[in-house]
Amino acid sequence: MRTFVHGAAVWGVECPRRPSRVAGVTMAGFRVPCLDTLRVVPHPAVTVLLEFGAGSPVVDCASGQQRGSVVAGPGFGSAGAVRARGENVECVQVRLSPVVARAILGASPADLDGAVVPLDGLWGREASRIRERLGEVPSWQERFALADALLARRHGEGPPVDPEVAWAWHRIVADRGLIRVEGLAAEVGWSRKRLWSRFRSQLGLPPKRAVRLVRFDHAAHRLVTGEGAARVAADTGYADQSHLHRDVMAFAGTTPASVAGETFLAVDDIAWPGRGTPAPLGDHGLRRHARRLPR
Repeated sequence: MRTFVHGAAVWGVECPRRPSRVAGVTMAGFRVPCLDTLRVVPHPAVTVLLEFGAGSPVVDCASGQQRGSVVAGPGFGSAGAVRARGENVECVQVRLSPVVARAILGASPADLDGAVVPLDGLWGREASRIRERLGEVPSWQERFALADALLARRHGEGPPVDPEVAWAWHRIVADRGLIRVEGLAAEVGWSRKRLWSRFRSQLGLPPKRAVRLVRFDHAAHRLVTGEGAARVAADTGYADQSHLHRDVMAFAGTTPASVAGETFLAVDDIAWPGRGTPAPLGDHGLRRHARRLPR
């Protein structure tokens, strides 16, 4: 387990040695004796927190406090409105691509409506069972294996998103939010109205917000490396530095100069090295999958 120090907090961070059996699933393990109140920075994924330690993380948000294992939709924490804290926190944090989240959760990310909800509200007793099992095994790699087996089983049993919707999402991610969304519908052969409706209902956010969120995430992580705001704005598709400033304030509730110090961003290269993104389906793959569905 690697150690990450941020202010007065000392984080233990562990990564799986093997990738998940489900494309679009990444995990990291955390042990934090004293988690100071910190701002949650939005990320283009559905977040599942599987806690199992003696303590219990607390998430403060507009709807109140949530304790224990929770799930939140893509982009939760906008404007710095969500904070996390706790003592003796031990958890496996899972990031789910919105493309696989519906099958794994048993509900569309759209049903979360940007909120943080208790995991047992979606998984029932399975949430408490996985908590017990994670606490019983002695190593982090065994915990990752347990969590991955559960996620893979649920993914295999759940309903997939439309191939056209998955392709559009992967296109946005692969282009780091630099794509013009007006052309996505034409690329998949759907009407704009149909794609926008299916994308929102299955992934939990409309295409234009998905583009903004992916672009913000890429820009924020470049700011963390110490790059200047003007250079980042120019390279990541913003009209100018003021445009970047507005987007960072809207998503993170802080300025580009300050966002680089946010813990949830600074720890990413340790917890999710490389932060790999799934490759988009090629035209052939899109046509092959699309034929399985009625028009």
